[in-house]
Amino acid sequence: MSNAASSIIFDDIFTINAIDKEGKKFDRVSRLYAHSKNYDMDMTLDYNLELFPLQKDQSFALALASSLSRTGPGGAGISAEEAAEADRDVWRPDGKSKGGLHDEYDYVMFGKVYKFDGESGEVVTAYASFGGLLMALTGSYRHMTSIVLGDNIYLLMRK
Repeated sequence: MSNAASSIIFDDIFTINAIDKEGKKFDRVSRLYAHSKNYDMDMTLDYNLELFPLQKDQSFALALASSLSRTGPGGAGISAEEAAEADRDVWRPDGKSKGGLHDEYDYVMFGKVYKFDGESGEVVTAYASFGGLLMALTGSYRHMTSIVLGDNIYLLMRK
């Protein structure tokens, strides 16, 4: 998955099984249902279809990261506070960013892990909210050990 110095806590390639299968609820938001190639994970994700148009049977790379910094907390001997400070400089609205992870992706959301289901079993589901756009990631707990309840995370996607 990722090395200790990286801020990426999960990544895989997903293929979309369906989009809006329960009907469309918002103009600019769709809900995709996808299955991952490497870790046999299932995901449901709300996303902005105007910013990142997708269609059934399309594949995309998805990463979850604790930071946009390429080193991440604890990486390169820096503390979580120093990583948070570095994150403020990595992405800047004026376009003068310092080359963070987001440069490698087409779509990025910031949110929080708010719930875990099935923590005693082999299969667990991690839930995150990105400003009201929701994600549910289901699969073996072994592939989600770095996803921590209550943590802020970045979701990054590219086609």
